[in-house]
Amino acid sequence: MIDNRFAFGVVGGLGALAGADLLQQLIRATAVDHERYAIVFEQQSFPGDRQRADPGYDPTGRKLHAFSLIRRLEMRGTDAILLPCFISQTFLHEIEPNIGTPVVGLMAALQAKVIADFPRVKRIGVLTSSYVRDKNLFGQTFGASHEVVYPDDEAQRALMDVVYGSGGIRSGQRTPDLLQKLQQTCDDLAAKGCEIIVPGVTELSLVHAALAASLAIPIINVNACYADYAVSQPMQRPGRAFKIGVVGGVGPLATVDFMGKIVKLTEALRDQDHIKMIVEQNPQIPDRTEHLLHQGTDPTIALFATCKKLEAAEADLIAIPCNTAHAFVARMQSHLRIPVLNMLDETVAQIAGRYAGRSVGLLATSGTVASGVYAEAAGRAGIQIMLPDAEHQALVMNAIYGATGVKAGFTEGQCRTDLRMAIEHLAQRGAGVVVLGCTELPLLFPQTENFDAAGRTVALLDPTLLLASACVRHAQAGQHRRADSSVPSAM
Repeated sequence: MIDNRFAFGVVGGLGALAGADLLQQLIRATAVDHERYAIVFEQQSFPGDRQRADPGYDPTGRKLHAFSLIRRLEMRGTDAILLPCFISQTFLHEIEPNIGTPVVGLMAALQAKVIADFPRVKRIGVLTSSYVRDKNLFGQTFGASHEVVYPDDEAQRALMDVVYGSGGIRSGQRTPDLLQKLQQTCDDLAAKGCEIIVPGVTELSLVHAALAASLAIPIINVNACYADYAVSQPMQRPGRAFKIGVVGGVGPLATVDFMGKIVKLTEALRDQDHIKMIVEQNPQIPDRTEHLLHQGTDPTIALFATCKKLEAAEADLIAIPCNTAHAFVARMQSHLRIPVLNMLDETVAQIAGRYAGRSVGLLATSGTVASGVYAEAAGRAGIQIMLPDAEHQALVMNAIYGATGVKAGFTEGQCRTDLRMAIEHLAQRGAGVVVLGCTELPLLFPQTENFDAAGRTVALLDPTLLLASACVRHAQAGQHRRADSSVPSAM
């Protein structure tokens, strides 16, 4: 919201003169309480703006242009957006899932106007482009309650010339000849039994006063109707899909593994059933363990900057598939608007709920161990953590950071042997559960239960899998909560 006022954003340039006229109508509609409202007008034409909206019209350029201007208005803090273009209303359903600000429905405004002011009318005459007519936009809106009548073919061609011709209304002309042609088309619709005229071209608002004075039946001023409706209605936010933000590159293989687990854990019958994710793959984040053990470069700023990029990209929560990075989360969280899902807490909750009573061993980087983040999380749940001795901790570090370790791209050979020895070491000391507390380690032993460690059976816990499961759970719950979200009324 801009200056604590309700801010309308107006998309101009999809018909420059009509957009400016809507701006004027919106200023009029908000004048009764002008201090409460702000209006942001974004006027920018695009290549192809002058093309006629004939049946074969390609709206792709208009789609991209409209979306770009809407996103620009969103970035300027608007609360609701007006899109004064009937062609754009035919693809509004494609735009809305990809934005977070409600678009005031132009067709909803017309429908409300007809129902409120003309309750007994059953037959409406529609003046719109051939493209919009063929897309059946008015039939979808009024067809269940009204009979929709269009001009005959010859009159439709004349209407297109009046609007889109080189000397037409879109070019700023309002000659008596243009008005006479429009009047004749409206009179023909009245002769067919139409009781009102509903324009489907916003440029007709530019000549509304002159045209209305010459007709035997009412004609709606589209832009005035749209502005009045916008001011009077509470706005429902679009049903934007829940989005998970992933701090990637810590490490790169673990990031891919994490995303794959989210996909596998999601119940889906088609692509569109899967969870939306955005990843900032940033391998240049300084090594977390190097900082914790040897005073290397502090990764806090790099981690925070990555989180802020995900926040700006409209993520609903952040997941960091790196155990050691969680040593830095507490200091960042109060400076973020969205939560960082804690992988360590998810792991501890799994131990407390499913493996209560078992001794728990931890295999992680020396940085994670030294930070004490796992010990703290476990301590809050009353769980004691068993750590390997120095010899076997060195094997874990070699499995991760060694020349043939998993961070170097290896998942077989010495790294796997080193990790197995560390698991067996903890098992021999009585561990019934071993947490693979570095996101690279599950790549060496993907199974999470019934691991045979020198004749002892231990459960291997994969925090990456548990974090992925938590993300799926939060995404499903978040999507359900979002269904009823709305913007406070502009009234």
